[in-house]
Parts: sequence; C-alpha cells; structure tokens
Amino acid sequence: MMVVVRTHSLVKVRDSVPCSIHPNMPVTVQDGADKLHVLVTGGAGYIGSHTVFELLQSGYKVSVIDNLSNSTEESLRRVSQLTSSKIHFYEGDLLDSAFLESVFARQPIWAVIHFAALKSAPESVHKPLDYYRVNVAGTINLLTTMSRHGVHRLVFSSTAAVYGTPEMNTTLIPETHATSPANPYGRSKLMVENIIRDMCEAHKPLAGVILRYFNPVGAHESGMIGEDPKGGPGNLMPFVLQVMTGERSHLEITGVDWPTCDGSGVRDFIHVVDLARGHVEALRHANVLSCEGGAWDIINMGTGSGTSVLQMVNAMEKSTGLSIPVRSAPRRDGDVAEVVADPARAHKVLGWKAIKNLEDMCRDAWNWRLQNPQGYDTAQSSSEDPGKRLIRRSSNKNKNLHA
Repeated sequence: MMVVVRTHSLVKVRDSVPCSIHPNMPVTVQDGADKLHVLVTGGAGYIGSHTVFELLQSGYKVSVIDNLSNSTEESLRRVSQLTSSKIHFYEGDLLDSAFLESVFARQPIWAVIHFAALKSAPESVHKPLDYYRVNVAGTINLLTTMSRHGVHRLVFSSTAAVYGTPEMNTTLIPETHATSPANPYGRSKLMVENIIRDMCEAHKPLAGVILRYFNPVGAHESGMIGEDPKGGPGNLMPFVLQVMTGERSHLEITGVDWPTCDGSGVRDFIHVVDLARGHVEALRHANVLSCEGGAWDIINMGTGSGTSVLQMVNAMEKSTGLSIPVRSAPRRDGDVAEVVADPARAHKVLGWKAIKNLEDMCRDAWNWRLQNPQGYDTAQSSSEDPGKRLIRRSSNKNKNLHA
C-alpha cells in the first residue's frame, strides 16, 4: 500500500462536531476545532480531482483513495499546488477489504464521496462482469467498512444512464422518471443506488445523497487540471480535442440517425467545475439528513439544456476558430438518443445550479489541452511542490520518498 500524506502532524477529526453545522454555514467549526475529514474514492480522476479542489477551497481536510487505473497522482499534486493545501493519498483498490480497513483505521473520517468505478457504457456491454465486480462489489466493501467505523455521510456518484431511454413526450428527466438502464454500466450504478437506499433504511443515522449527473466537460480555468483518460478517450470532448491537435484526422459521430434536431445524440453537458461544486453542497445535505436521523436522497446534476453532438462541435469551432472534420459512424452499443436533466430539485434542495455555459466549457477544455498537450504527462515548471505537501510513504519499505 502506498500513501501520500501531509508533512505536518495529523490532526484529530471529531465526529461529535457535525450536527452543529448548518448546511449554509462554513464547514470549519467556529471554536477552532479540527477541520472535517472527507474521504474521496476515485479522487485522482477527472471529476474527483475537481471535487477535491472544491472541498479544500471550502475548508475540508481531504484524503483520496484511487487505484490509478484510469488516473494519475499528478492531478492531486496540481490540486495541492493550486490550493496550497495538503492531501492524504492512498493507492489501492476498493475490492481489497484489508486495504480499506487500513485507510479507515488510520484516522477518523467524517464523510465519504464515492467516485471510484468503471464508467464506459460501450465497454460495459462487452465486459459486464468487470462492471458488476468493480462498481457493485467495490461499493459493498466500502459501505461495510464505513459501517464498521461509524461513518454516517455518503455522497455517491451515479449517472443519468440509470434512466435509459426517456419516456415518450419527456422533455426534461426528473428524479421520479422510471429507471431502465440500457447497459451494464447503468445497471451497476442502479444496483448501487438500491444498496445505498437499503443501507440508509437499515443503519440510521447513515445518510446517502445519490447524484445522477449527466455529461461533464470542461476543465479548471487555470488549465492545470482536466480530463486525461488513460487507454484512449471514452467521452466526446477528449475525441474533439485530439482532432483539434492533429492526433486524429477527424471526429466520428457515432449515430447520425437519432430522432433529434440534427440526427446526432443530444446530451445535457455540464461544466465539471459546476458539478464539483454540487458535490460540496450534496455533502452538506448528507450531513443534515444524518443529523435528522438518516435518510437517502436522489438528485439530478445537469443544466436542463440539451446540446447535440454536432452543436457541441460547432460551439468548439466557434470558440477556437479551428475546423473540426467529422464523419458519420454507426451507433455505439448502449447509447440512447437524448438525455437532458430536470435540475429543479438540485436548486430547491441544495441551492445549487449550473452557472457556466457552453462557451465556458469549450474555452476551458481547449485551455487545458493547450497547456497540457500530453495530458498530465506534460512537464510543468510549476508542478514541483515547494512545500513538499505530498510525501510518498510505502508501508512495505519503511522509508519516505519525496513525490
């Protein structure tokens, strides 16, 4: 097990504090008590790293679990630099119960935000057992360990894929819409949702806030953190960016015969920074639910505005002045024509709504790519951590290595 920890002495996190915190108040207790400690699974990934940034900016203390199968520790180094904060990092897998136990036993944890999962709908069609094993069994291990250590607050990263094909005459999808996922990825997420609901009913005051979010794009405005998938892109924007930088000759539009405005699929694209902010608000909501005795909630995270793939391509061309050649291709397994969120409940319950528009998404994604043509492998003169905020500690070697 590899651990990256803070250089200064660790502070104790007191679980007796949280119910005094109103959801709209700062998270750090006024009497100078310790910061609340949040564990983020999959926190080195695209959405996870942006959420870690927002948590640190909001005053939380953060630990991260990630097996780095589709991410890199460099994202956390950059978040640490951007926030002048220190991050505890544990490299390991949720399927390893002993690893999880060691993380939870190391220091008290106030809440968990759970991102760690396999997430490609087309891939899940061909590798269903991998998706059920990682997404479902991994979450069961996590919930078991949380229960053993008395951790009562959970925010879960779910997906609009649980809805499947929207019902006829449905313009915006509310949380009450029927769930009928079209692929093993969506089904694995729905299974986890049901497990969390059952656990919250059986083990009060456990509170679980399930966020069904739609299509995150964009990057942090600094250009220091963004989307850098290993093993090739799985989402639209990385493909678009590769065409713009000459790595691909053209963009394949998978499906141009959908019953939409221009034949291409329609999605609710949401800026990743807006989405990350939503997780902080969801964490506050989970705290309130736990303090009231425990419960679960399901909330969509989207803009309420649909954009077709071709419209997104046109927006990127307009934003950058570059041409993006496109070609039509067959539909991908597991895809649906149109999925757009009804975000009203997020605004009502969390006081949250997306504030960044399509232009912001395109500009920030392109800025990230320009600054990082090789993703996180791009050398940055500013990437060295002057405060040595990240220290790699290998539990089986008994020595410290500076990251």
